[in-house]
Amino acid sequence: MRMLQVLILGIIQGIAEFLPISSSAHLIIFREIFGIGSFITGEFEMSFDIALHFGTLLAILVYFFKDFLKMIKDGFTKGIKTKDGKLLWYIVIATIPAAIFGVLFEEKIDELVRSNYVLILVCLAIMGIIIYLCDKLNKQDKSFKDMKLKDAFIIGCSQVCALIPGFSRSGTTIAAARTLKLNREDAAKFSFYLSAPVVAGAVFIKVLKGEMLSLITYNPTMFTIGVVVSFLSGLLCIKFLLKYLKSHDYNIFMWYRLGIALVCLIILLFK
Repeated sequence: MRMLQVLILGIIQGIAEFLPISSSAHLIIFREIFGIGSFITGEFEMSFDIALHFGTLLAILVYFFKDFLKMIKDGFTKGIKTKDGKLLWYIVIATIPAAIFGVLFEEKIDELVRSNYVLILVCLAIMGIIIYLCDKLNKQDKSFKDMKLKDAFIIGCSQVCALIPGFSRSGTTIAAARTLKLNREDAAKFSFYLSAPVVAGAVFIKVLKGEMLSLITYNPTMFTIGVVVSFLSGLLCIKFLLKYLKSHDYNIFMWYRLGIALVCLIILLFK
């Protein structure tokens, strides 16, 4: 039964990490409100969530392997003279704000917000409306080749909001990119690219502190299942979203966010 719940959480992470619906909020909602994975608590909870994020990091690296390879090659040999070289350094610049705020404030924000379920649900609903409006009110007249350094920095700054569960890292970066008139597909891709260094940094810090490795050694099967499932579901979700955005807007994600926030608020009221 416990492994089934781990499998479900892995699927949730793979889907919610890439769709603009907040993976951190969903892991908390399903664990604390719906009781799926409620046995995962304390330091084990944080390490397990990071492991699930590691699975989706692998999904990004595998799916966009050729893209990253070209970016690195052009970035270090041609600088910003090519689209791919420029993208590499834009990703570096865009990562800096989230990295600084993450190191300084992530633990404090987590202590204050992680158990405040009403606040998380309110953020989930409000950000859904913001994403929809940012997409609906802005034209799609820019692609990667039209991006400027200031665009990348602004999108990177938006990631800071994602430290609060419910806002969504992909949601905030996509909303910022659409406000800057980047087309839907490239906005999603840039959001995916940006997640790689941020998640890799979070995993590295957790491993560096030592707790994560000891917990994985204590229960390797659970962590392995979580990582593999989040990796596979993440791959499928990336493919789905990029295809979906070619002919659809973000309307469905707004209604989903509003719906699940309302359902969870009702459950909390009668719990």
